[in-house]
Amino acid sequence: MGKLLIVNGSPRAPKSNSKKYIEMFQRHWGQESEVYPVTSGEHECICREIGKYDELLLAFPLYVDALPVPLMDFLRELAHTGLSPELRVHVMVNCGFLEPEQNRMAVEIIRCFCEANRVSYGMTLCIGSGEAILNTPFVSIVDKKMKKFASGMTAGRTDTLKVSMPLPKRLFIRASTGYWKAYGEKYHVGVEEMNSDKIEE
Repeated sequence: MGKLLIVNGSPRAPKSNSKKYIEMFQRHWGQESEVYPVTSGEHECICREIGKYDELLLAFPLYVDALPVPLMDFLRELAHTGLSPELRVHVMVNCGFLEPEQNRMAVEIIRCFCEANRVSYGMTLCIGSGEAILNTPFVSIVDKKMKKFASGMTAGRTDTLKVSMPLPKRLFIRASTGYWKAYGEKYHVGVEEMNSDKIEE
């Protein structure tokens, strides 16, 4: 394996769930890697150095069935820089939905990026219930899947792995509804206001 660059594509990179998943991944990777948060805004600098990396891992949350804008800006800059065909790109995407399949469209966007820039696409890890699962005993399931993900990258495989909380959808919806009600109360926002289409006055 060559040198790995991990891109934290979350708009909340310093305090994001993506950061926590990256830290989990690094424990299993056990090799040299560097982390670049897209919020640093130093795209031009890191893109100039992309040639020294053999592996690129994009870690990000699902935003409206797609990629967060800061990550899209980074990829646009990366495409303009020019990429080596030797580069291998991997994806680790998490979403708030219970079903990891909800990440499919975002993964396809990255696949198209790789095809357009003539670089290899490697491993995929789709995480459902991304935020919630981190604070439950089920996080051990993610950790095991993360180990397989890292092993797949090391072996040069091209597989798609999926993981989520092993809960019935009805129970997950009930728990998440309770969470958001409590969160709204914390900031004096009621259920009716949260259900409103009105975004701003």
